[in-house]
Amino acid sequence: MKKKIITILAAVAIVTGVFTGCGSKDSTTQQQSGQTGKSVKIGLSTDEGGLNDKSFNQAADTGIKKAVKDFGVDYKAVESAKKEDYESNLDALVNNGDNLVFGVGFQMEQAMKNIAGKYKDKNFAIIDTTVDLPNVESISFKEQEGSFLMGVIAGKMTKANKVGFIGGKDQALINKFEAGFAAGVKAVNPEAATGLISADGKTPGTMVKYADSFNDTNKGYELAKSLYGAGCDVIYHAAGGVGIGMFKAAKELKDSGKTVWAIGVDMDQAITVPEYSSVILSSMVKKVDTATYNAVQDVVKGKFQGGKHVVLGIKEDGVGVAPSSDKNTPKDVLDLVNKYMEAIKSGKLTVPETRDAVGKFTVPQI
Repeated sequence: MKKKIITILAAVAIVTGVFTGCGSKDSTTQQQSGQTGKSVKIGLSTDEGGLNDKSFNQAADTGIKKAVKDFGVDYKAVESAKKEDYESNLDALVNNGDNLVFGVGFQMEQAMKNIAGKYKDKNFAIIDTTVDLPNVESISFKEQEGSFLMGVIAGKMTKANKVGFIGGKDQALINKFEAGFAAGVKAVNPEAATGLISADGKTPGTMVKYADSFNDTNKGYELAKSLYGAGCDVIYHAAGGVGIGMFKAAKELKDSGKTVWAIGVDMDQAITVPEYSSVILSSMVKKVDTATYNAVQDVVKGKFQGGKHVVLGIKEDGVGVAPSSDKNTPKDVLDLVNKYMEAIKSGKLTVPETRDAVGKFTVPQI
């Protein structure tokens, strides 16, 4: 009997050892297919707007910070004071041992090409432009689609039939915001769109101003005062930190008894800059935070693909309308916005993305 018990216990020990060995093998395979969160290092270099721009760079940073919370990744961000910092900042992050390095903004395109070309065994992601290298994921958005919806709001809310736009730099990417916005206003209030539309298809309209900056709040204040002074009662910005100056100008005028409005960009700016929420009709939300989060998640899961170009529009839930819009924008206007959103999503309406295309744009029946 004693011998039988010993034999049974020995058999159990052998079987247990076999299953334990199988378990260890599976665990090793899993680690090889991906990386644990704690072993992943993420780096991000902002453009000149900085991390606290309440807009574009902050959105990118927010997405990675969520990934830090969810996956336990290690994260380091550096700010670029000027464009000459871009390349050195990216280089420093690579040498920090980061598994994925983000460059935020179209202005970093050349710097990203140089650094990603130099470190071909490292992974990179760039937002708002395309870098065709096998170790770079390019993430861009259909800003014109979300801006069109802001144009619908502006066109319906203006009482003066004059609407303005403030851009950061007069370049193709920001022109997409301008064009989409002008087309949206044109769709619901052609008279109000007059000052937004280019006379020759190349130069900005009379109610379109560029700051040549993404962080000069004083310039934003001056340009906004100029546009409000010219009769505009709604202004949309696509200018990062410059937009804070626009909000300040709008609030001063509203506090003095004038009815003027502002429209934000990238994040829900009635939330990110609550001191100006009383003058913000809406914000065009550009889900940069979702894009950065997804890229980090891909690295953690071992699914990151360099050479991929991700384009996010309304259909992909990459751009849209800020949740806080119903505070200052009436329901009937938001209902109309939703109709246009569905038309864009279904492909019935294609939003122009250049000044020349806006002049030729005709609004389909929805």
